[in-house]
Amino acid sequence: MVEAVDGGLAQLVPDRDRARAWTLLIDGAPQSHVDLDDPAHLAFEYQRRLGHIIDLAAQPGRPVQAVHLGGGAFTLARYTAATRPRSTQQVVERDAALVQLVRRALPLDPNARIRVRSTDAREGLAKIPDGWADLVIVDVFSGARTPAHLTSVEFLGEVRRALKDGGLYAANLADGPPLAHLRGQISTAAVVFSEVALVADPAVLRGKRFGNAVLVASAHPLPVAELTRRAASDPHPARVEHGRALTDFTGGAAAVTDAAAVASPAPPPSVFR
Repeated sequence: MVEAVDGGLAQLVPDRDRARAWTLLIDGAPQSHVDLDDPAHLAFEYQRRLGHIIDLAAQPGRPVQAVHLGGGAFTLARYTAATRPRSTQQVVERDAALVQLVRRALPLDPNARIRVRSTDAREGLAKIPDGWADLVIVDVFSGARTPAHLTSVEFLGEVRRALKDGGLYAANLADGPPLAHLRGQISTAAVVFSEVALVADPAVLRGKRFGNAVLVASAHPLPVAELTRRAASDPHPARVEHGRALTDFTGGAAAVTDAAAVASPAPPPSVFR
């Protein structure tokens, strides 16, 4: 199935190993994977890492209030609904045509408390009441790049406003050598949140290849030990950086403001081959 959406050409490719599972591609780039029979299954590395953060956002099974900026195929919202029944979630996805395609081809569980808004991520975030969310997850890409207006101190100030005291912010970031974008995003988060950690493949952290990293932040101490254990035991193990080691990793990179913000770097063509 191939359809034109606002972001390009969307294609749903069936999974050879799972009966009712599909990968969503946008202009050939893997965007989401969904298993309708097992929504708790997370196939992509970065989504597994975000799944660990969802797991650690509250006591196991306890419902949460979550905001997802960037919807894709609603993989993480489905995961949250499956692992934390009765959760209330808001998904903000600008691409209305993509939302319609996913709703039609990969319908949401009608009993899940998931509301989807087709609007810009920052505009949608502005409508979230103060202190409403236990969790804000940012996974927004336009042409495989994170838009500039979602990378700044001002944007993260809006995230902090929407979070409950002790709530978690998590973002899927993509970068390659020399990792200037990633270092800047860590410094930016540190302006707004007292606790920041990063989960990534060691090769990405060493600047050996382009890849994804998950940034997590909070105004309260993070569950670093358990996150480290889970990330290390994944099929594709990741490292967690926190505290002084993470500060050193930034190399003194400046925090990003709206006035200076730019989109994240475009991935090299080889990434999606």
